[in-house]
Amino acid sequence: MKKRSRHHNSAAYIGVGILQGVILCHRRRIHLLPLISAVSGCILFFFALLSFLSPPINNHHTSDQETEVWSHVGKPTAFLVPPSRDEGSARRNLWTSLQSRFYYGCSEKSQNFLEAKAKTNPSRFLLIATSGGLNQQRTGITDAVVAAYILNATLVVPTLDQKSYWKDQSNFSEIFDVDWFISYLSKDVKIVKELPAINGRVVTPYHTRVPRKCNQGCYQSRMVPLLDKKKAVILTKFDFRLSNRLATNLQKLRCRANYHALKFTQPILEMGQMLVQRMRKKSKHFIALHLRFESDMLAFSGCYYGGGDEERRDLQQIRKRWKTLHKRNPDRERRQGRCPLTPEEVGLMLRALGYDSDVHIYVASGEVYGGETTLAPLKALFPNIHSKDTITTKQELSPFASYSSRLAALDFMVSDQSDVFVTNNNGNMAKMLAGRRRYFGHKPTIRPNAKKLWRLFMDRNNMTWDEFSTTTRDYQTGFMGDPDEVKPGRGEFHENPVACICKAEESKPMIHSKVDVETSETSETDDEEDVENENRSHVARLASRDGSDLGHMVNLENPELEEIFSD
Repeated sequence: MKKRSRHHNSAAYIGVGILQGVILCHRRRIHLLPLISAVSGCILFFFALLSFLSPPINNHHTSDQETEVWSHVGKPTAFLVPPSRDEGSARRNLWTSLQSRFYYGCSEKSQNFLEAKAKTNPSRFLLIATSGGLNQQRTGITDAVVAAYILNATLVVPTLDQKSYWKDQSNFSEIFDVDWFISYLSKDVKIVKELPAINGRVVTPYHTRVPRKCNQGCYQSRMVPLLDKKKAVILTKFDFRLSNRLATNLQKLRCRANYHALKFTQPILEMGQMLVQRMRKKSKHFIALHLRFESDMLAFSGCYYGGGDEERRDLQQIRKRWKTLHKRNPDRERRQGRCPLTPEEVGLMLRALGYDSDVHIYVASGEVYGGETTLAPLKALFPNIHSKDTITTKQELSPFASYSSRLAALDFMVSDQSDVFVTNNNGNMAKMLAGRRRYFGHKPTIRPNAKKLWRLFMDRNNMTWDEFSTTTRDYQTGFMGDPDEVKPGRGEFHENPVACICKAEESKPMIHSKVDVETSETSETDDEEDVENENRSHVARLASRDGSDLGHMVNLENPELEEIFSD
């Protein structure tokens, strides 16, 4: 007990000592408080001065030697485009398609194809009024040849649309060689320049319209009774009025009309060829870029490009021209790949695919929305940018300057003969050129896989250039114009004329494209699916009736039986 008592006494003494020490320290702290405050203030002032004089800390490059800068979470925050191609892109040929030598255009008629003199009804005359810009009109012209053949009718040289956005007053013979057109197709379809008197009297054509994607049975059931009754019928707004799925002989007729019968007039041919030659003098190889970034194209797309309220007002005003055009969600259009790439995005895609900054590019376009400000990022990536305006004089271009379709024809000719054709959109010129370049040798044709690329463009500052370029090349597989990259039956026939392309076991000399070509515009039917209104047995009966070959009819085993809507 005494021992425990001594321990308690010791603890008590220690506690009292600690308490006295605390009290003493507190009294001293009160006296030292002004000194401590002064020293603290000096220290804070020193750190503030140091922070002001030091350079800011950021995540941007401070040296040209740096290739990437990483944040604290381990992701790159810088994006540098190298001046030349990387090793991955250098391993492939940028200017040719290696398998193209095994494919060639073949649109010759078969032995069982009935010629015009054996099937044309002398009392039936078909007229058409085309719609849209020059390429959209060209689809109507080629399809009208097939429609006349189906209907056993004489085709009157088509009337071109002179009231569309482009307001070009040119007629058929001022753009196309009308005599060549009639002569080349004379064994397929009888064509006349004007509607003659029928049975000794002048006939006023009956106006009507067929549904979009109308097939062989559709034309025969709707039009034959009208032709027999009215003798002359004019089909208005004739664009995309023929099905993508037809018998092979009819598809080949389509190709003969498009790739051989339609040839530009001599003034257009000569001027177009001069443009090509001037581009060849600048470089061994060149790219043609069909850059649809005009205000009407952007308005029609329903997309947004970062121009703020001014852009929204401008494009909304233009959209009012299309009364039936519904309001679109810009974000959704972008996600679905329906927005044309910006000039900068096109440039980044091409650099990622391996094209160096010294490549010469011919830009085929109208007036770019935003002008030089919009084009500046593309020119920074590719300084050698040209157009028909920069490689000609005003005097040389003056005969074409007042005619948008003729100017567009010149752009089409240069694009057709370029080593590589690139487009930032999926409009009519892009589709027509894609099909034409397949037919005449599968020349490289780069269409952006916009449905995948849009997110890559948005996230590019969160990855290295190597990651961006590798992913771009992966996404663009199947969008480079190589043979067999498009499944048969997919897309517009004008874009993928599979029935008119043959494969040889050994390389065969390719048919070389002549300089007979055209323009650009947007179609409201770009995203339409093919529609058919006849089943297989009915199509087969009609085909056997006129000797058509159904052996290669696309998806004949399982046709899509969808309703045809007329607009």
